[in-house]
Formats: sequence, structure tokens, C-alpha cells
Amino acid sequence: RLGLERADTAEKALTVIVDLLEKYGQGGNCMESHMVFTYHNSFLIADRKEAWVLETSGKYWAAEKVEGGVRNISNQLSITTKIDREHPELKEYAKSKGWWDGEKEFDFAAAYSYINTARMTTTRGRYCEGYKLLNKHKGSITSEIMMKILRDKDSGINMEGEFMTTGSMVSVLPQDPNLPCIHFFTGTPDPAR
Repeated sequence: RLGLERADTAEKALTVIVDLLEKYGQGGNCMESHMVFTYHNSFLIADRKEAWVLETSGKYWAAEKVEGGVRNISNQLSITTKIDREHPELKEYAKSKGWWDGEKEFDFAAAYSYINTARMTTTRGRYCEGYKLLNKHKGSITSEIMMKILRDKDSGINMEGEFMTTGSMVSVLPQDPNLPCIHFFTGTPDPAR
């Protein structure tokens, strides 16, 4: 929200977010119950001209400029070796923890997560299923198709149960500055409604 408030481009919003992350860190319980459950955050940041994926681990972060195609995020790190901006100590910290040997190509998701990045897009899970659904419609994604994807319960995109999807947003950002941007938000806790 502060990125939207303080920046007029996607890259400037990225800068706002990482500056706040480095100053204040992140945290807090992800649930209203008494169970302590926290995780690090990922962001899709877009304007009319460009888009970025920002992924975090504590105060450390990596950002990838989206150059084309489709891109998704979902409760796991997905930035691997294509890193366009990063925390200045990202690699040194990973090396000091023994997560990266400093020799082979640096892979953010491999170093900072528990998931095997080679299996990320082949195993069943929200990230993989979202990747499949987006690629199925690649080149012809409309707001209606995006809403259908976000409502999909079979894939796990729209989660039910203890961890429930509580909202979804679809934005149309025309490159022509004379056309308005349109934003759709769910009005109920379940995007399928």
C-alpha cells in the first residue's frame, strides 16, 4: 500500500518497499488465531510499462524485472538466477550461512528456501498450478480469464480450509495513458463467490 501511495512507477514502488523492508523488517502473525504462523512475502508490482517480482527472506530480497510472458507468485520463492536488483548483502549472507558456495551461479530460491527449484514447476502446488493455468492462456489472458484462474479451487489457487484465500484482485493496465486503469476486487472472503 505504501508503494502505491509513494511511487508513480513500478520500479519506484519496488524501491519504496525494499527501503521499508531494510529499515523495519517484516513479520507479524499471518492468522488471527493464536497459532503463531509467519512467512516472508512476495510481490507482483506493475505499472503501464513494466512489471517486477519482488521476493523477500527476512531483510534480504531479490527482484526480477518481468521481460515478457506470464509470471506468478505463491507462497514460495520463485526467483532463481535472473536477478535484476538485490539486497547489497544478499549473496554474502547466503555464503556466510553455507547456503551458497560462492562458486556456482547464485540461485536465490535455492539458497534462501527449502524447496528444490528444479521441481517447483512440476510438483502439484499453488505455484505450479498457477504457472500451468497462466501458460494455458498465455497471449490471450483477459480480465475474465484471470478471474476464472483466481476462482479455481481444484488447483488450490483459491484455497479452502484452515488457510483460506481471503481476496483477489485483477487489474487492467493499458499501455495507452489515455485509457483508464481498471481494478477488480473480490467483495467476499471467497473469490469464487
